Amino acid sequence: MKANPGGKIAPAEVIGRGELISGLWERLEQQSLILSAERRMGKTSVIQKMCAEPRSNKLPIYHDLEFVRSPLEFVETVFKDVEEYLTGFNRNAKKTRALLTQLGGTEFSGFKLPEIAAPHWKALLTQTIADLVENQEPTIIFFWDEVPYMLGKIGDESAMELLDTLRSIRQMYPAVRMVYTGSIGLHHVIGSLKKSGYANDPTNDMYVQDVPPLSPTTATNLARRLLEGENISTPDIQGTAVFIADEVNYIPFYIHHIIAKVKQLGGLVDIPAIKAIIAESLNDPLNPWMMQHYGDRIKTYYKDSQYLYAVNLLDILAVADQPVVFDELFNRLKQGSETQDKEIARDVLRLLQQDYYIKKGDLGFQFRYPLIQKYWKSLRC
Repeated sequence: MKANPGGKIAPAEVIGRGELISGLWERLEQQSLILSAERRMGKTSVIQKMCAEPRSNKLPIYHDLEFVRSPLEFVETVFKDVEEYLTGFNRNAKKTRALLTQLGGTEFSGFKLPEIAAPHWKALLTQTIADLVENQEPTIIFFWDEVPYMLGKIGDESAMELLDTLRSIRQMYPAVRMVYTGSIGLHHVIGSLKKSGYANDPTNDMYVQDVPPLSPTTATNLARRLLEGENISTPDIQGTAVFIADEVNYIPFYIHHIIAKVKQLGGLVDIPAIKAIIAESLNDPLNPWMMQHYGDRIKTYYKDSQYLYAVNLLDILAVADQPVVFDELFNRLKQGSETQDKEIARDVLRLLQQDYYIKKGDLGFQFRYPLIQKYWKSLRC
């Protein structure tokens, strides 16, 4: 097994996700899903493995929507995916094509939807799904990656209409399931839409499922397999694997990065060398571990009134060696002249938990992942 930091992981090499995937299939028997997790946790690898190894009587259709910029582009994407599947059975989306012919005045051919169809995208999307349902007995599952990115690009009004249309389709066709994932929390997008007057709750029929890190045992196994696969020499391979897995909180993306770096440096490693690699990676201005988003997304998605609360709360927790209760957090926070509002502090703490920066336990608040705490401390403190 070779290190592949940031690359596409082959389904057979996605390890330690069997129990999670089994639970997802069980949930999809009942309803659609939102897969929620921090970036680099392996959401995409999980759904790609599900698509590559589907359960019987399930039709998975996967697409990355990051580059979709309009509702018509989205419909075109779904239309192409549906047609690609139906072509294997010498069928096509017959009624959708008839509707496109009617709209254009001439017989529609190919896959590129004409601009004249743009005002009718909702009818086209619904008909495309209807064509698939009519020609397919198993449960249809659309696995859509980076849904929040798409919604952010198509404009507020279109995003509202698309979310409502997708919910309507789920209600109209009980055999259709949808799985949304994304690097940006969907709650930010919907929260932004609500500020623009959106009153609906378009995902209240969907189950939100967290994608956690690997278990300690599985993460250690991954680290050891990568050490062996890259022929890396170390005084105690099992001890080294345990240390690597623990230091990066059992997150596979960072395990791959460490092994790749060791290989690049000559394939010889011990515990001090691993500590040095982690420290260097966290402080590298080239951002090889792609952690810059922890600062960037607060600037982008938090209100101006929330920004100073968020960064100052994280600054306080970054230097804390134990959980901090709310009253103590707020007492430290309100020492700043612009962070005096207790209710804003509560709201921001809730958002920081939703965005996987921090967690709340019986003893108070702390960073969810010690690795991210180290990064924030090196960045800000």
